[in-house]
Amino acid sequence: MKTTKHPAFQLGQLSAAITCITLAQSVSAQQPQSDAIIVEAKIEQGPLENATQVPPSTVEQLRAATNDSASLLRDVPGVSLNGAGAVSSLPVIHGLADDRLRVKVDGMDLIAACPNHMNPPLSYIEPSNIGQLKVFAGITPVSVGGDSIGGTIVADKPEPEFARTGDTSLTKGEVGAFYRSNNDAVGGNLSATHATENLSISYSGSWSKADNYTAGDDFKTTTETGRPGHTLPLDEVGSTAYETQNQSLGLGFKSGDDLFEANLGYQNMPEQLYPNQRMDLLDNEQKLINLAWTRRFDWGMLETRAYHEQVDHFMDFGADKRYWYGALSGPGNPCSPIGFMVDGMANTCAAGMPMYSESENTGLTLKADIDLSAEQLLRVGAEYQHYRLDDYWTASGGGMGPDTFQNINNGQRDRAALFTELESELNDRWLTLLGIRYERVSMDADEVHGYSMMANQGAESAAFNAMDRDITDHNVDLTALARYKHSDSLDIELGLARKVRSPNLYERYTWSSWPMAATMNNFVGDGNGYVGDMNLDPETAYTASATFDWHAADRSWIFKATPFYTRVNDYIDAVESASWSDDQFNVLQYANQDARLYGIDLSIQLPLASNDWGVWGLKSVINYTDGKNRTTGDDLYNIMPLNGRFTLTHQKGGWDNALEWVVVDDKDDVSDVRNELETAGYSLINLRASHSWQQTRLDFGIENLFDRDYALPTGGLYTGQGRTMSMNGIPWGIAVPGMGRSAYIGVNVSF
Repeated sequence: MKTTKHPAFQLGQLSAAITCITLAQSVSAQQPQSDAIIVEAKIEQGPLENATQVPPSTVEQLRAATNDSASLLRDVPGVSLNGAGAVSSLPVIHGLADDRLRVKVDGMDLIAACPNHMNPPLSYIEPSNIGQLKVFAGITPVSVGGDSIGGTIVADKPEPEFARTGDTSLTKGEVGAFYRSNNDAVGGNLSATHATENLSISYSGSWSKADNYTAGDDFKTTTETGRPGHTLPLDEVGSTAYETQNQSLGLGFKSGDDLFEANLGYQNMPEQLYPNQRMDLLDNEQKLINLAWTRRFDWGMLETRAYHEQVDHFMDFGADKRYWYGALSGPGNPCSPIGFMVDGMANTCAAGMPMYSESENTGLTLKADIDLSAEQLLRVGAEYQHYRLDDYWTASGGGMGPDTFQNINNGQRDRAALFTELESELNDRWLTLLGIRYERVSMDADEVHGYSMMANQGAESAAFNAMDRDITDHNVDLTALARYKHSDSLDIELGLARKVRSPNLYERYTWSSWPMAATMNNFVGDGNGYVGDMNLDPETAYTASATFDWHAADRSWIFKATPFYTRVNDYIDAVESASWSDDQFNVLQYANQDARLYGIDLSIQLPLASNDWGVWGLKSVINYTDGKNRTTGDDLYNIMPLNGRFTLTHQKGGWDNALEWVVVDDKDDVSDVRNELETAGYSLINLRASHSWQQTRLDFGIENLFDRDYALPTGGLYTGQGRTMSMNGIPWGIAVPGMGRSAYIGVNVSF
């Protein structure tokens, strides 16, 4: 690939610290002689970015096997996944997950607008539409961090493409489809671009749908769902079906050193059911506009961005969960003939539990990379985010009424940030990065009320309304990184960081301890109920890490080891209520405590052989994390046990194949306050194969080849069927199982 770059800041023999407007001939496996010009105008991190890039080949190979973009991170050292909906698993970096991570999608800070976090940021971008995916684990530079303590994930759509100089226009695209056997998943994607030398118009769309998946064996003792005439086999994992549609329209315009971009996005998700939540997503609509301008100057690069997002989110009970609650009161009553009371509800019919979340998210960013000298680069920036949330549950009878339950009423969370960062080449062996970031996080919420005065709703809402809810946090992040080139085969990177995260709106402002309401506020999938605490302090994490990178001079083989230690002051954990008990679901309250996490990540890449049969190699990732609450001595929740992924790779001609062995240890360090379950260790074999022709790519494989029965260590407790509105009206103690054997096939054709 021939690449022409404008003059850029250099740090010795290492790569440029910023990438200026780059005109690169596009070369792909499907279309080696593309007529496209790709314009890359984003400010990128330099040699000390400390990020792991997910190779585009990995994204291409896995997109036939999954619609969950977070699962594309499975090979990144230090990353695991917390189970959730089929397209909305939550990435974890070194034991810290969800809002403890900063997740940027196309430069936007998206927020899960749901009390169960069913619409996390990565659920808004399909694997088929990812152009770049990378992870900042360990020490995160302040220029990409902020309001997070665990790391940063960056997912970007493909860059705009333009016609070659002298060509009239460029037209290209791709169409693809897939099928997966276990849950009868089907879907397709379409993308198209039409461009001149200076104007580019692109469209991408995707659709996918799946039924419930089945485990490798029976994992439960009941087939009942609480809906007359509807049962589930003992090996079927209830509430795992989904349907989703994503569309985006992109416009790019370049003139001299300027690049202007405008992107419109729309998601319609009619359904995503949840096996570890008491509710299901039955509609999620996202509309967004994302504008960016980038310009190269003699002194460096400037990037500005403005975006606005609207989300309308609706939850209720899906097909596998009981919908009508109450006692039989006469002929024709739609309630089940087996009546019962639900955590203090009156003895009358309730038609489900409709829950609505509406949010607006507006952001502005301004970033500059300034060349101070041949040895120093200064990064400065400012960011602003304006977020509003209403979370309300309309009355449906059965004691839920006559009013609307206001879970979060006009929740407000505004962030304003400034950062500066200096990268320096001290000599041929040493690079350093020093950064400071200040964030002002302002939060507030209006007065609330419940359905009625029953179940202490009146007293608790009155107490909440009497409090001063206007809270402002002043947070400071500090980062220090140094890289030492010991020899041609060993690089050492050392880092220290102070990172701060303010609570989210649900952690601070949810107010009802009524079990039925509290269980609806849960984004960790453990089946418990949660109550907020307005007096929560921000979490402050102090992290030390080191990376030892042994490699061949040409990096044909690589071995990396990254030990880390994190100490978190005011870690937001949970404390028991007065009615807490073992072996059941409970109401818990968020509280500041102290925690520590430590562990090590290992990654290996080795060439094995090159012969008439092809090129053979080995890739492996091994992760270990230990997390402890220092205040109580309890283990932290949802910490992935020791695990490894070992992949034998093979390439020959157009073939790209892999045999993968996944090994996970027993999980016996569990959170007692949450009644977290222990899980047994397991191993899985996955097969993947693909063949690429000039314009066609075929992918096929088998996940869980031997149909192993296993429990997901971080999948939470099974609440996927039955009368889930009643806190302990469903069986306790069943872990969500992993998917049984599934064959898949996918095809993509470019034009």
